[in-house]
Amino acid sequence: MVSLSGGSPGTGWRSGTRVTIRARWAGRHPGGGVWVMALMAVLLLHVILASGCGTPAPLRVDVFYALDPEPLETPIGPPLPAALEVSDFAARGFLGGRQIVFRTPSEPLQVQRYERLLWADPLPRALSRNLVRASRAGGVFDFTLTAADRGRADYLLGGEIERFEHLPPGAGLEADEAVPAEGGRVIGTLNLALVRAADRRVLWDRRYHREVAVAGTTPDDMAAAFNRLAALLVAEVVRDLRALPRPPSGGDA
Repeated sequence: MVSLSGGSPGTGWRSGTRVTIRARWAGRHPGGGVWVMALMAVLLLHVILASGCGTPAPLRVDVFYALDPEPLETPIGPPLPAALEVSDFAARGFLGGRQIVFRTPSEPLQVQRYERLLWADPLPRALSRNLVRASRAGGVFDFTLTAADRGRADYLLGGEIERFEHLPPGAGLEADEAVPAEGGRVIGTLNLALVRAADRRVLWDRRYHREVAVAGTTPDDMAAAFNRLAALLVAEVVRDLRALPRPPSGGDA
């Protein structure tokens, strides 16, 4: 990356000082005034060049992508008479922020990030909101809440994002950060646990993993594949939630 710094250093010269030096030089050396003026011109030119006058470097514009796919699951039968609360997922390193992460085949242990390609929202929040939306769209529970809703929940769902990254087929990015030829694929792994709020009993602890091919060679194609990946992951979670046993008629969840 290129970082630009502004500001012109001060010369430290005052008018009286210049006159005194010029007078002393002229008194000791005939024609010294000409040399002083030449020296001043050189110094002035140096200051102008150091101040960065000229054509500025082009600005690098960040591109933000939404992670908000349409839910894949539709309602099947009546909802479970209970409330589910989905917490923001935990994540480590770059996955905890807005960075879009990638690894290359030549350096599979290096977790890298695209510098100008970012998520519009931090990834843990975006994925948890995807799950909330999918649960509501699928009609799984009477209510699906977030922690911000401050409602009383019967079930608590949380966990960690283990992986959510792009695997390009080549050695990395080109200078313009276009996705390399053939697109590669995107992969995602979630480790989630469902807890019953009444007694804090863990009902299940599961790992969800998916891979999706990138259909093109542009960053937009990569973002579309990530959205497809998110939709598949949360749809699988919704299907597991739908399989929860229902309470007897008239009983509590």
